[in-house]
Amino acid sequence: MRITRRSVTDNPSSKPVIRHGVADPLTCRSCSWTSVVPLRTARLCGESSSLGFTLLELLVVIGIVALLFGLLLPALSSAGGASRSLTCQSNLRQLHAAAEMYANRSDGRYPVAVRYENREEFTTIAWDFEQTRRGVISPGVLWKGVIDVGEIHQCPDCHLDSTFGADPYTGYNYNTTYIAGEATFPNLGWARVRPGVPRGAWRKTETTAVFGDGAWKQGANKFMRAPGNTVEGSLQACYAGGQAFRHSGGRTNVVYLDGHIGSTSTPFRGRFATETLLRDVMDFPKNGFLSDDDSAYDPR
Repeated sequence: MRITRRSVTDNPSSKPVIRHGVADPLTCRSCSWTSVVPLRTARLCGESSSLGFTLLELLVVIGIVALLFGLLLPALSSAGGASRSLTCQSNLRQLHAAAEMYANRSDGRYPVAVRYENREEFTTIAWDFEQTRRGVISPGVLWKGVIDVGEIHQCPDCHLDSTFGADPYTGYNYNTTYIAGEATFPNLGWARVRPGVPRGAWRKTETTAVFGDGAWKQGANKFMRAPGNTVEGSLQACYAGGQAFRHSGGRTNVVYLDGHIGSTSTPFRGRFATETLLRDVMDFPKNGFLSDDDSAYDPR
């Protein structure tokens, strides 16, 4: 039997009706063939099918990315600053803990800020580091028996040079006016040390600063001075012993005698301030005192 291909349909033209690119099953119920045109090729004559970005679209995307980056950058910077400030506060807590351990074996007195000895050679014995005239550096009295104190003495937001010998780490100062006591250069031995206020006379441990962020016009300082000039006999020395307001938000960190950490953004000028002292010695307001009088420094 010879079979002839033919269409039996209700459509006299024997052509399937194409609706949206698919043969209509109602009008081609008994077709022996089907014509299907894919949707993506069923376009009107002259319609573009480009899949790329136009220059305008690319510029819009770049603009949005730049805007988002600009919004995120301050937040990222603030987060980094907060992290560094927390590291600084942790360092200050460790300094306070070391001073307490020293006091427990030294009749309640905190370490002397600095004194001088002539051992085999002239040696500067400071609270943080000892240095010989030949430049040999070792941990100071705060760390007797500790081989390496690491970066505890380095404030992560301090990028200043040491102005006291060749200290490998710097950034913190120690209440020398009232707590530490000190000897004046070049007087040798314990007999020449001015003592600090003994523990038995402390009355305001929660408001008396003991360690903090230190700086002055020329760089770092490690001897915290009260503004009243009660023992130094030199206003220049006092104004070189201020606090550095260098952390995020213009803040300075302090650890107090009772061990708690404080942070303030208010630098004080000091009761004997002159424009010369503020500008040429202290570098105010980047640096400043914790109070105009000695109330933040004197524990009595």
